[in-house]
Amino acid sequence: MERATLGNGLRVLFAPDRSAPVVAVAVYYDVGIRSEPEGRTGFAHLFEHLMFQGSASLQKMEHVTYVQSSGGTLNGSTRLDYTNYYEALPSHALERALFLEADRMRAPRVTEENLANQIAVVKEEIRVNVLNEPYGGFPWLTLPPVLFDTFPNAHNGYGGFEDLESATVQDAQDFFDRYYAPGNAVLAVGGDLDPAEALRLVERHFGDIPARDVPPRPDFDEPVPRAERRAEQVDLLAPAPAVALGWRVPDPADLPAYLPYVLLTSALTTGDASRLRRRLVHADRLVTDIGSHVGLLEDPFDVRNPTLLVLEAHHAADVATDRVVGAVDEELDRLAIEGLHAGELERVRARLGSALVQGQDHVMGRTLSMTALEQQRGDPALVGELPALLATVDAEAVRLAASTLRPDSRARVDLVTGAP
Repeated sequence: MERATLGNGLRVLFAPDRSAPVVAVAVYYDVGIRSEPEGRTGFAHLFEHLMFQGSASLQKMEHVTYVQSSGGTLNGSTRLDYTNYYEALPSHALERALFLEADRMRAPRVTEENLANQIAVVKEEIRVNVLNEPYGGFPWLTLPPVLFDTFPNAHNGYGGFEDLESATVQDAQDFFDRYYAPGNAVLAVGGDLDPAEALRLVERHFGDIPARDVPPRPDFDEPVPRAERRAEQVDLLAPAPAVALGWRVPDPADLPAYLPYVLLTSALTTGDASRLRRRLVHADRLVTDIGSHVGLLEDPFDVRNPTLLVLEAHHAADVATDRVVGAVDEELDRLAIEGLHAGELERVRARLGSALVQGQDHVMGRTLSMTALEQQRGDPALVGELPALLATVDAEAVRLAASTLRPDSRARVDLVTGAP
């Protein structure tokens, strides 16, 4: 892995891998859901859509056409702490991908027509994925406002219709000027490449983009709750009730304190031999499904502080939600007292390590992971070190992590069916 920084502040990573004639290009901007100002919920996601609507030299959707006509794929996403754009293409098309990303970093085509069109698209996406979908937004939209107090951490990242509809072209231009500066981004290129030649191409296409001031990154931290917080979500479309529990976990930058929680979720709910699946699904038959993960959007390694451990369970209507939560608490207490059984830790370590290695096997997955780690931690080499770091977490650390998941510091959202 090699690194460079252009004169305009753009950080660049190169990760050569000559095993296949494929390259991946990713650009991560240090702006996400938590960066949205009050009154502009959903704006980071809306702007992601606008970045596909043409740029300095290209008309609407031409970016997509050029990538796909080269035999490539592309996408983008908005997360809590970044917005990213990425392509995977045959390696001979590397310069094309770099030109395309530089062109929209230089100047997206923000017009009244494009803005109105994408507001409509985002509203329809919300209708399809949240308003008209059973369990829509549960729990990623409904748990944060219960656990957190501050607007950056608690607000609806998909956005409210009123906020979206009131957005203006000037709002979009101001957002671009503030957050889409080269110095607020990381560009990564992985795969079949020569780093020296790739740097020459990067400098050709990105080097003349003017530098702009980079906004200071806010501190989004807030106090840990000192009592259980509860809310109820009525879902007229859901066929059965559900419950979500959320606990704050240590800062992801503190890996020795953070990694035990990643192993803990696997021990609790991954696979039929896991603690809660064995007890609640197979033995007591209290739930139809149960799962847990660290990170609201389910990736523990692409998020800053504060973040949380989420546990979600779905159960039949004739099973009381309190009974489900009580069984979860009993198993957490047992784990906090007894710790992991012989061989349990080894099984969990092997599963997680294997999943990490498999996730990095494809050039696109590896490139995305290293870009996120550079953007958030300044350490892209972690992409290859995390399996070994997880293997150093011992049973006592997992036991202590379980002991912190107490009722008096969690958020709980009960999803109920039927009319209120």
